Amino acid sequence: MFLIRADGNEKIGAGHLMRCMTVAEELAGLLGREAVCFVCADADSGDMVADAGFRTFVLNTDYRNMESELPLWKRFLGDCDGRPDSAGNVILVDSYYVTERYLEELKRFGSRVLMDDMGDRAYPVDCIVNYNAFADPEKYRSLYRGTDVKMLIGSRYVPVRSQFRGRMYEVREKASNVLITVGGGDTDHIGRRILKRLYREDRELYFVAGRYYPDLDEVKKLEREHANIHVLHDVKDMAGLMLKCDAAVTAGGSTVYEMAAVGIPFVCFSCAENQEALVEYIGATDTAYAAGAWHLDREGTLERIEELIRRLLTEREMRMLYHRREKGLIDGVGAGRLAEKLACRRVSAGED
Repeated sequence: MFLIRADGNEKIGAGHLMRCMTVAEELAGLLGREAVCFVCADADSGDMVADAGFRTFVLNTDYRNMESELPLWKRFLGDCDGRPDSAGNVILVDSYYVTERYLEELKRFGSRVLMDDMGDRAYPVDCIVNYNAFADPEKYRSLYRGTDVKMLIGSRYVPVRSQFRGRMYEVREKASNVLITVGGGDTDHIGRRILKRLYREDRELYFVAGRYYPDLDEVKKLEREHANIHVLHDVKDMAGLMLKCDAAVTAGGSTVYEMAAVGIPFVCFSCAENQEALVEYIGATDTAYAAGAWHLDREGTLERIEELIRRLLTEREMRMLYHRREKGLIDGVGAGRLAEKLACRRVSAGED
């Protein structure tokens, strides 16, 4: 049994759950859909998984206090595969609220795989995954030296959805269509400020309101007032929308990799500490435009977003340059590559 412990809600957004569902789709193709089961803290997360057609066990616990759910594991393992023993179980955990004790206790129920975006400490696991382009394999070798922890590190494992494979952005002569997305939730109300700042009569703005977006009524009001503002809620074909646009603005989460897979030139920014490293990497490698850290400098970041989008729309050569560079960041098949490594159950064989 392959168990995936992840959450998504209006406070933390949907990024963790979405990337896990991408991996789950690949696992289902290898092992069968019945072999994959999600474990979520709340009904919001469970509903999102159910919409994707996966089984789920909802704990009805606080996603911020993962240790409190440990007594429930034996019970729901019986529900997931009909037996309480841990033989053959692999447990993928994806949460910033995970603790060392939690992972230690999970050892009783199966092999432990952790999605780790930070790389700032060693965890008691059997396999560690950090697919970020900025992830340093040498740092992980140092952290886990003397252990048999399997390490799946680097952008060859980026889990982008299948819709982003084999679809190519067109660098058009004239550019006016702008995509704006800030993730599944937006508790700091960033999106509506960007939308208002980028508005021009000669632009078509496509604003993506995620599943948990809190300001939907307000941006819908802007849409009614302006014929060139288009608000799209809980978009399913994100790749198709990207192909329709000439440039994009995105927060520094997994959407950065999706945009790179398609090759649409974008401006990214971080809206939390855990997004800083990716945005800084994008800017330092000149893969796309980086506008800075919203959570540290709101007005400055907003001004840079405005100016950089102006450049992308007016300078076709920059759109061509960033299109080429982004396509070199990932190959789009990382989810399948990651699933194959995890499905073989060899999660304690050292570095890959």
